Amino acid sequence: MFGRFPLIDGHNDLPWALRNGARQHGGHASQVVFNLEAPAGGLHTNLPRLAAGGIGAQFWSVYVPASLAGDGAVTAVLEQIDLARRMIVRYPEAFGIALTADDVEQVFATGRVASLLGAEGGHAIAGSLGVLRTLYALGVRYLTLTHNANVGWADSATDEPQAGGLTGFGRDVVREMQRIGMLVDLSHVAVSTMHHALDVAQAPVIFSHSSARALCDSPRNVPDDVLARLAANGGVCMVTFVPGFVSQECASWTAGLKAEAARRGLDPRDLSQLFSIKDEWTAVHPLPRATLTQVADHIEHVRQVAGVEHVGLGGDFDGTDEVTVGLEDVSTYPALFAELLRRGWTEPDCAALAGGNLLRALRAAEGAASAAAAAGAL
Repeated sequence: MFGRFPLIDGHNDLPWALRNGARQHGGHASQVVFNLEAPAGGLHTNLPRLAAGGIGAQFWSVYVPASLAGDGAVTAVLEQIDLARRMIVRYPEAFGIALTADDVEQVFATGRVASLLGAEGGHAIAGSLGVLRTLYALGVRYLTLTHNANVGWADSATDEPQAGGLTGFGRDVVREMQRIGMLVDLSHVAVSTMHHALDVAQAPVIFSHSSARALCDSPRNVPDDVLARLAANGGVCMVTFVPGFVSQECASWTAGLKAEAARRGLDPRDLSQLFSIKDEWTAVHPLPRATLTQVADHIEHVRQVAGVEHVGLGGDFDGTDEVTVGLEDVSTYPALFAELLRRGWTEPDCAALAGGNLLRALRAAEGAASAAAAAGAL
């Protein structure tokens, strides 16, 4: 089935996982050694698994932690763009850089993984529209407005509200992203930020890796009223596989871990601080497991509320240390589609979910940018 249309995943954190591996051995981002040809300890992604999973296109996240700010965040995101592009160029037989929807289809037609870049967290632009435009020029095709912390002009889902959603500058960021053709990614943002972005948006927005809040009450998930607005906007919610966003039991376990971190004076938004007590917490509170069938439930819920034209997939592989049973790495997508086909999904439905919806949204973003340019918008 996947040979006829590209399976597009909205979010994979392999570049940061590779950088972390280099740092653990005393290296720098520029010293990452790329070996994706064989399984590597702890990683969810390599070339054989991508092939087995039928991945036709991947948004590689050029994430940097929210603990970085200002020039440090800008430097780090530029290093991540460099790292991701070097990874892509290192394997020309497997990857091809894609900047447009047409590029995705052309690279896919050659049997390679069309490789796009997505920046995770508005802190990476350091409050500068010039930096935003530069990221686009370097190949970044979406920006997640926040990560786990507020960015001053946009509230995060996992921080205390400050801006009440988007500030005036935050609205300008959304407008500028759509003027240049960069997808607005609303994963990680507060519900108020979601609504404000949809108020401003003239082109489709996406959630690159979020699930349905009606099924799992995590602040990282999307409530039904936003899903309904997403349909009117033409956007796409790319359902994620992270257990804490799939299973209510896992979400409650994560909330308990965060509360314990805060009780100890740690910052639960900082993943390194949070994970420093994880083993101890798990020893007393065994970790529940999420399942592939629960992920399929989220996909069906988004379809029910927003429509089959507005659902996609964003696994968040190599961005989580816990995985869903049945979806342990990037080779497992066929099992998910088998479950959906068993539930009565048609092949056209699966094609829309796999990548057709995201390509439509990307083309609409490109069209809006072309129209803005033709109208003389600078």
